[in-house]
Amino acid sequence: MSLLHATVLTPFFFACFVPVLFKKVRSIHTGWFVLLVPLLLFSYFFTYFIANYFPQNSAMTPMLFSIPWIPSLGMHFTVYVDGLSLLFLLIITGIGLLVVLYSIYYMSKEREALHNFYIYLLMFMGAMLGVVLSDNVLVLYLFWELTSVSSFLLIAYWYQRKNSRHGAQKAMLITMFGGFAMLIGFLMLGQMADTLSIREMITSLDSMTDHALFFPAMLLILLGAFTKSAQFPFHIWLPDAMEAPTPISSYLHSATMVKAGIYLIARFTPIFGGQMEWFWIIVTVGVVTLFWGSFMAVRQVDLKALLAYSTVSQLGLIVTLLGIGSLALNDQISTNTTIQGIFAGAMLAAIFHLVNHSIFKGSLFMVVGILDHETGTRDVRRLGGLMSIMPISFTLAMIGGLSMAGLPPFSGFLSKEMFFTGVLSVARHMPAWTVILPIVAWLASIFTFVYCCKLVFRTFTGEHRPELLDRKPHEAPLGMLIPPAILACLVILLFFFPNVLSQKVLQPALLAILPDLTMQTVPTQISAWHGFNLELLMTILVVIIGSWLFIQFKRWADIYDNLPRKYTLNNMYDRSLHSLEKMAAKLTGSYMTGSLTHYLMYIFSFLIIVVGGSLLLQGAFVIDWSYTSPIMPHEYILGLLIVALSIYVIFVNSRIQSIVTVGGIGYLVSLFFVIFRAPDLALTQLVVETITTSLFLLCFYFLPKLKKELKPLKLNIAHLLISIGVGATLTLVGLSAMGHKLFPSISSYFEDADTLAGALNMVNALLVDFRAFDTMLEIVVLFIAGIGVYTLVKHRKSRRR
Repeated sequence: MSLLHATVLTPFFFACFVPVLFKKVRSIHTGWFVLLVPLLLFSYFFTYFIANYFPQNSAMTPMLFSIPWIPSLGMHFTVYVDGLSLLFLLIITGIGLLVVLYSIYYMSKEREALHNFYIYLLMFMGAMLGVVLSDNVLVLYLFWELTSVSSFLLIAYWYQRKNSRHGAQKAMLITMFGGFAMLIGFLMLGQMADTLSIREMITSLDSMTDHALFFPAMLLILLGAFTKSAQFPFHIWLPDAMEAPTPISSYLHSATMVKAGIYLIARFTPIFGGQMEWFWIIVTVGVVTLFWGSFMAVRQVDLKALLAYSTVSQLGLIVTLLGIGSLALNDQISTNTTIQGIFAGAMLAAIFHLVNHSIFKGSLFMVVGILDHETGTRDVRRLGGLMSIMPISFTLAMIGGLSMAGLPPFSGFLSKEMFFTGVLSVARHMPAWTVILPIVAWLASIFTFVYCCKLVFRTFTGEHRPELLDRKPHEAPLGMLIPPAILACLVILLFFFPNVLSQKVLQPALLAILPDLTMQTVPTQISAWHGFNLELLMTILVVIIGSWLFIQFKRWADIYDNLPRKYTLNNMYDRSLHSLEKMAAKLTGSYMTGSLTHYLMYIFSFLIIVVGGSLLLQGAFVIDWSYTSPIMPHEYILGLLIVALSIYVIFVNSRIQSIVTVGGIGYLVSLFFVIFRAPDLALTQLVVETITTSLFLLCFYFLPKLKKELKPLKLNIAHLLISIGVGATLTLVGLSAMGHKLFPSISSYFEDADTLAGALNMVNALLVDFRAFDTMLEIVVLFIAGIGVYTLVKHRKSRRR
């Protein structure tokens, strides 16, 4: 096992010890112990980054380590590190480190179940590491769904709240629906490429593009990416996920989990990026998400809801840039290196904004958490005038908010200008109607500016009304301020030194996404000033119009009240879920009647139809009498007696008679074992039959007497047909199995039982040697069941006393 494998498993391993630490070391906050995990992982990945990127400026050599898992299915736990995965590893562990530090001061060790919180958090961290490191698509899917499970647990952390449970359920249903679609797409890719390795799929791309499954696989994989990254119309789960504690929102829903969909699109761009369908689908969904998220963020009064919709919008921006950047792989465009370089610049902008968004949005979520923690509310209608009371929080909010709005001197300005360049390049080099892309992008940027102003100025300026707050506001403790302050400093540093990040981090990630590019084609410089151009004019108009809309918000806010509430996506989701629940309850009620007879009819009918029907259609009912021995007269007599007693037990009207009759059947079966020279089985059958008959008699002795005698059963044609069908099916299956000798009998292996196991009896050798662990576990199961019965009996006696 390599160190990279160990990094994936470390969070899961440490999570096993969190409950012990929480229970035994109550004097120290559990988060201090958990903090070691992201600290060690980030240190390792950062050291790895330094070793691979300095002092040279070229792209790193990808590293590959593999452990066989299920070789027969081609499944190996293969970890693969290139520029793209290393970028995500640094984000996951770096932001994770700051979030855990923040949570130590946010989560009370007296009032919160911290062991649950940190177990779920470590599960998620390990799952995300597995997603970005996995080269095998099925292993990637395993970790992908584990992120959904751990996210569900984290969102529902305060499970006593109805909204938390609802938000967790919605996130689980939507993301797992997309994940299942993605799995089908992975299997299609595996079928086309005859491999489950992403690297090998890329190398065999030429043989896949013309395959009938290529386009369906593309759609299904994009569906998984869109649901996870909260793209329209699947974005509705993200605002409801804000019911999670703020550290979770800062980690999962701004920096990591929602970026898993972004990672998936980037990782599969070398496979699908050359197709125009890939470009149009991604850009269309991204632009719609960008606009709708920014438009809906303006109306929010809860700060976390505002940040949730802003996250939706920003993710749409990144997805749009990924779609535009994929044009660099198109065969027609790649012939012109100049145009190819322009679209590669859009891909570079996508990666840059991904980093920027993780930084400034993580900081903003932490600041909102501080406001909630210190004032008792996140409602902007109750907040205001906090600038002088919480000056550090105001400064951090100003830096993060203006960076998200795309203003200098913050890093968000740089990636936003590159975004404008990307959408304008589409309008210049693609069909004329694509001019709608920069227009929609510009409108979305205006709304982005408005909600950023709302976040900063409605909260920290204006009139302070302490009577509306649940607590007396004051500045947060130093431990809560350090994590967002570090992120805010990075926002400023990246503005002044963007090319350090570009040359050492962004360009290697870009070459991992666009492997056909040469170093001469890859954009190398990020600059804050490009002269007076259309991008700068768009930014100036965004500031002017956005400021006016923010000031005049009350005059045009009525537009939100005129939106049709009945046809909102949330309402449609709730109604669909309610209809499914009613349909499921009705369907379940139709067959869950509480009648054991009905349940047996379902089971036996299913057996007849599926087993008997499938074997009949395949012509598998072939009986070869050459393998059978002649049946002696006394065997006919015993068989007829067993049949007669089996029929008789149905019509008896006494419990004692039915028990004795069933016992008689068992004793007759033991005679067959004697005839077939299996005395050990006969002895076992006699002992078991005697014990069970005695136990039945003992149980019925303590049962209350029947008020009226059992009446003989009436003939039921349906029951009779099912009984005959089951008997006929199993008989035919048994006889057919005798006639199909596909492999040599396994009994020959055990003929040397005396030599191999020192046992003269083959059956004993099987039970105590060849199947020793199985037998031991069966004994353990019986022992546990016995303890349970004993405990219930003792509990019943104690209750009587």
